[in-house]
Amino acid sequence: MTTSTRGAAKVPAVLVLEDGRIFRGRAYGAVGETFGEAVFSTGMTGYQETLTDPSYHRQVVVMTAPHVGNTGVNDEDPESARIWVAGYVVRDPARVPSNWRAQRSLDEELRLQGVVGIQGIDTRALTRHLRECGAMRVGIFSGSALPDEGTMLAEVRQQAEMKGADLSAEVATKEPYVVPALGEKKFTVAAVDLGIKGMTPHRMAERGIEVHVLPATATAEDVYAVDPDGVFFSNGPGDPATADGPVAVMQEVLRRKTPLFGICFGNQILGRALGFGTYKLKYGHRGINQPVQDRTTGKVEVTAHNHGFAVDAPLDKVSDTPFGRAEVSHVCLNDDVVEGLQLLDQPAFSVQYHPEAAAGPHDAAYLFDRFVSLMEAERA
Repeated sequence: MTTSTRGAAKVPAVLVLEDGRIFRGRAYGAVGETFGEAVFSTGMTGYQETLTDPSYHRQVVVMTAPHVGNTGVNDEDPESARIWVAGYVVRDPARVPSNWRAQRSLDEELRLQGVVGIQGIDTRALTRHLRECGAMRVGIFSGSALPDEGTMLAEVRQQAEMKGADLSAEVATKEPYVVPALGEKKFTVAAVDLGIKGMTPHRMAERGIEVHVLPATATAEDVYAVDPDGVFFSNGPGDPATADGPVAVMQEVLRRKTPLFGICFGNQILGRALGFGTYKLKYGHRGINQPVQDRTTGKVEVTAHNHGFAVDAPLDKVSDTPFGRAEVSHVCLNDDVVEGLQLLDQPAFSVQYHPEAAAGPHDAAYLFDRFVSLMEAERA
């Protein structure tokens, strides 16, 4: 990615999809070129949390909401230390942010962090195209000397695809760190960081959990060196089929029957650890308004998602696995995608979505309490 941070409002920009479709607009954020996988997010708010979610590494995010940037940017809401999206696509960005917490505009933040974007295109048409044709490679080009269409298309098609991408170690912490419990410490959890969001250990800390966040390359020995009451596997980017290391660590956790909780990428890791396959969705689930049913209670939740891969597990039966019986605990009501797994013979479960839900909704916060209950039962 090459960028410039000069004013971009009137600079021409072009978005080129790998199938040859082209959208022309104006630069938004930094000026230059960038590449990634084109995906769309249906959230109408929470753009700052989306931008800083490590799970969006190497993805160019198209916002389906037409107005973006109204509340500006602050230094309190990021989910990590930087913006991770490869590029940003909006239709009608706010010219002036209006919020008492805003410290700068979204356009300014994108420029400061060198994130190339495009504005003024028909994002509805682009979203419909991605729904019909699937997520695909994309490039955004802006500046006074744009390449010709053939050159831009050739550059896009030279980029690596998301399928087969091993990305979690690129976004995870390099060194372990501890998030202390808020108030009385009740439990210790080892959290394997595959692209963890800042709100996730905070949600556990609120429940009296001291969270030891470990790199994506952590071994089982690293996990058990902190003497955990439970083990957590986080969200993250890339293809779960490449995550052999985390799968092996999780299988050791399952062998020891330590209480286990996984979200998003962690759900896919649990699926693989149990012997299920994973596959790439046509265009994925991204946004904060996805309906999911908890099949253990019948409750329907509005949930926050960001995943392009899913677990291939049967919805209609209990499965026998090397670690006991397992079943699908949650399912997406839009398309019947597996949204959660649980073991019936030991304390382990996972969900495909984001129960920490920074920016909302908070329907799934109870899952952290469910994790606490497993650790309490194990201690008792």
